[in-house]
Amino acid sequence: MLYDVTVDLGDRSYEIHIGAGILDRVGALCAGAGLKGKCLIITDENVGAHYADPVFQSLEKAGFEPVVVTLPAGEQTKCMEQLGRLYSECIGAGLDRKAFIVALGGGVIGDLAGYTAASFLRGIRFVQVPTSLLAMVDSSVGGKTGINIPEGKNLVGAFHQPELVLADLDTLKTLPAREYAAGLAEIVKYGIIYDAPFFQTLEDNVEKLPDVGNADLLAKMVGRSCEVKAEVVAQDEREGGLRAILNFGHTVGHAIEKVAGYGEYVHGEAVAIGSVYAARVSVALTGLSPAEADRMEKLFVDLKLPVRAPGLEWPKLREALAVDKKTVGGMPKFVLASEIGRVSFGNDVPEELMEKIWMDM
Repeated sequence: MLYDVTVDLGDRSYEIHIGAGILDRVGALCAGAGLKGKCLIITDENVGAHYADPVFQSLEKAGFEPVVVTLPAGEQTKCMEQLGRLYSECIGAGLDRKAFIVALGGGVIGDLAGYTAASFLRGIRFVQVPTSLLAMVDSSVGGKTGINIPEGKNLVGAFHQPELVLADLDTLKTLPAREYAAGLAEIVKYGIIYDAPFFQTLEDNVEKLPDVGNADLLAKMVGRSCEVKAEVVAQDEREGGLRAILNFGHTVGHAIEKVAGYGEYVHGEAVAIGSVYAARVSVALTGLSPAEADRMEKLFVDLKLPVRAPGLEWPKLREALAVDKKTVGGMPKFVLASEIGRVSFGNDVPEELMEKIWMDM
């Protein structure tokens, strides 16, 4: 099953192609999008071992001049040191302003390669080829690129839209089960923030969701998630308003990642915990019913995702929240729900309540 979604941004619009066997068509699809000449494929050691060769061959067959650069796997790669290395690799590969970058990997590679494209020669084109479920439904769509610095996650970056997003569902067959489950957390988020019937569909199919072999259900889940994100991004490309709803669960989630140490909780796990926290705050402040908060938590639990982070102390989390990119004047701004499918952004939460909710979880 093929599932196509358009991100409507005027002259910067682009297509998301979702389905099986897409890696063999990367070259043809890039050519069809008007890309030409030299390109740098950026991947990591894990993904590159499986998929760098077929992508390289597809691009070469279509008349491009590809070069592959392979980086270490893991969140620690999304840093200034590797960014500097990639600039040198771009020069070594002979990239000019008509060249492009292919981001082949999960969210780390997509963010880092995208920021390389956004900043090299003040901006060249790039293509997202996400190979993790999380990247397919979240980080590859919408043009957010960036790196981490010691003070926090994604504090340095740029909005730079890709030319194409090419999501081959076959790549999920080599994805570790933990990473696949982490991607499901972001899919659940789309139901919470935008689409109550979609959330109900996820509940109804919860036993089937972890089955990567269920191609039709997988394409529908990924496709609908991309549709929601595309609709939001089309209305607010640079997060001046509505796009902030995509951060449901992320405010505390990012703090958990930082305080626990990047890698202790993968991103989707931290988002699941942060979403349960946001749901409990929503019960206190924005009228979410306790029953709906329980439904959210149960779905994460049924998907074998964590909903607590024992051992993480609130003072350290609060310190991390102070440097979150959504914080204003030291006060974090929360996305909160009034019901499943309806949320608001920019909410202030009293200090005492922030801490109490965390302590009660």
